[in-house]
Amino acid sequence: MAQDVYTHGHHESVLRSHRWRTAENSAAYLLADLAPGTSVLDVGCGPGTITRDFAARVSPGRVTGVDNAAAVVAGASAEAPANAEFRVADVYALPFPDGSFDVVHAHQVLQHLTDPVAALREMRRVCRPGGIVAARDADYAAMTWYPRSPALADWLDLYERVARSNGAEPDAGRHLLAWAREAGFADVACSATAWCFATGPEREWWGGLWADRVRESGFADQALARELATEAELDRMAAAWREWARSEAAWFAVLNGEIRCRR
Repeated sequence: MAQDVYTHGHHESVLRSHRWRTAENSAAYLLADLAPGTSVLDVGCGPGTITRDFAARVSPGRVTGVDNAAAVVAGASAEAPANAEFRVADVYALPFPDGSFDVVHAHQVLQHLTDPVAALREMRRVCRPGGIVAARDADYAAMTWYPRSPALADWLDLYERVARSNGAEPDAGRHLLAWAREAGFADVACSATAWCFATGPEREWWGGLWADRVRESGFADQALARELATEAELDRMAAAWREWARSEAAWFAVLNGEIRCRR
């Protein structure tokens, strides 16, 4: 398997975020393609919440979720519906014949890869002619929030430096069209949508999980190991996230780029 490093890691605070994701809040641009009987491959499926939503929409069609983290796949498998399965697999060498699926989907995956174009080519290979390859990725540089906070600006700068030290592209959203063209797709539809966190419960959840990730996730471990930040600097960023979450005026938006590529 490829030796890409997942910047976030699989700490509970990361999976807390992943479990929140649904087809509706994370793949709305693709829902019209998910008719009953459609076969779907969900690449980088994580705990499988989006995958299970896909399975409900395409039943009796089959859905397969793949991820390179065996423990996460095991957890997803424990909750798999009858028409879904989860497997450990490498996005650069998917264990399926050419043209196996009607829809091949990846959510927040390409931003973590050293070769996203190669991944898109492999996703294209396992998609049937006339099918859809779809991807959605955040663009970290386009994230915006209120109130302004120097410590949160430092967090964003640090995240970008850690991700790039892994050979990844944290601003993937803006690159999706170019990557799709390089991967050989001629028919590409682009869109963009945003997550917005502004209510009290949303602020508490979003600020709390990032405060934990800043101190306890793979991101924190990598920042410290590569001497990109000190313990004190991470403490300051975590405190800033909690302070942000307490403000009744706080607002945070995450811009996501989206592509639907016709095979």
